[in-house]
Amino acid sequence: MKSYRCILFDLDHTLWDFETNSHETLQELYHQHKLESRGVASFTSFYQTFVEINTRLWEHYDLGKINRETIRFERFHGILEKLGIDDTPLSLRLSDEYVTLSPKKSGLIPNAKEVLEYLHPRYQMTIVTNGFEDVQFTKMNSSGLTSYFKNVVTSTRAGHKKPSKEIFEFALSEGGFQSHEALMIGDNLLTDIGGAHNASVDTVFFNPNKISHKEKPRFEIHDLKQLMDIL
Repeated sequence: MKSYRCILFDLDHTLWDFETNSHETLQELYHQHKLESRGVASFTSFYQTFVEINTRLWEHYDLGKINRETIRFERFHGILEKLGIDDTPLSLRLSDEYVTLSPKKSGLIPNAKEVLEYLHPRYQMTIVTNGFEDVQFTKMNSSGLTSYFKNVVTSTRAGHKKPSKEIFEFALSEGGFQSHEALMIGDNLLTDIGGAHNASVDTVFFNPNKISHKEKPRFEIHDLKQLMDIL
């Protein structure tokens, strides 16, 4: 077993429970804006459409095909359009309110706090995220994560986004670590696992849904508690 000194964590879907927090926020917006009266058949259809379009936009963002403004200003326009609503002002209100409300949710992936309590005295930890800088700190503060991490490296601050090796090199240089001293933990095979490999950093693939893949992370886990067996 290598002697790691630095643990790099992805934030969304790895520690901060994006699905639960997003679901709660969207449910509030669905009722607040009376979307059923606008022809949206059910909250389920609204939520499923959000997941489909949001996932596709983030995949395009990670591949460098679109910028963050496209996600912010076109996400809900596309959702409403697919649901048969042509209302640009409403889509912009939903976008603003979603970005304001969602980061204030405090839901974490199961066992996240227990694992961070275990790791915190043993390793220096850093968040490495492609998420928008102005909301990532809100997420961390709202969910009680801030005190566990020495640094938070966003793609905006680093000038590069995952899977570019430069964002990982930036994160390591801030802590004074070499690549062989670090371990990256994340749920995304392209950005987290592939990006860390680009920077010669060992990886833990967090795969709670046990998806099939052909990548070769150093470790793979289905529950964050398994980190305590590795580290």
